[in-house]
Amino acid sequence: MAKLKAPLLSLGASGAIGKSVVFFPWKGLDVAREYVVPANPKTDAQNTQRGYVTNAVANIHAAMQTAVSPLDEDDKTAYALWGSTFPTPRTWFNQIVKMLVDLAVAGKSAVIFTNGTTTPGAAQLGVAVTRKIGSPTAGVFFYGTTKACTSGYVDGVLAAEEFTATIPNLTAGVKYYWQFRASEPAGCVGGESGVYYGTPT
Repeated sequence: MAKLKAPLLSLGASGAIGKSVVFFPWKGLDVAREYVVPANPKTDAQNTQRGYVTNAVANIHAAMQTAVSPLDEDDKTAYALWGSTFPTPRTWFNQIVKMLVDLAVAGKSAVIFTNGTTTPGAAQLGVAVTRKIGSPTAGVFFYGTTKACTSGYVDGVLAAEEFTATIPNLTAGVKYYWQFRASEPAGCVGGESGVYYGTPT
């Protein structure tokens, strides 16, 4: 049964009239559409895609629950910052899921980076990030004065589970953004960290 706020079609309604018309709010508008019987077909392609999403969510939860260098608020902020660079901004969670699904569709391994840290220095930044999910063996720190991180890059050095580098020749007092991107093995390419930032002294 539809619930009216005022005379029908004047201020809005919600609910269904029989099985013919459905009234509902959408993006601040009061709209109506034809009643459609909900469908949930389980084709092989849909089940495969759902499996990608299920695995992505499981990997995110695993990264959050690990005892050492878990996916924390700083990392979520960094992934959200990366998500904000797209025409349709994404939350940190949606950005990681999108990355992981893209990797899975390409037949690659899941990769999540955590514990991004920035250490300001004289005209430089020390940067580090931990490989939390997946096993990339090499990667590059891209950096710049915008969130796109397109000004330059330096290779990361892997020790234990952490990639580190020093970004040199920066301008003191200017805010720089950086992002780590896996480059080896091929099965990890496409795995990226969130976007972090810092200001050299």
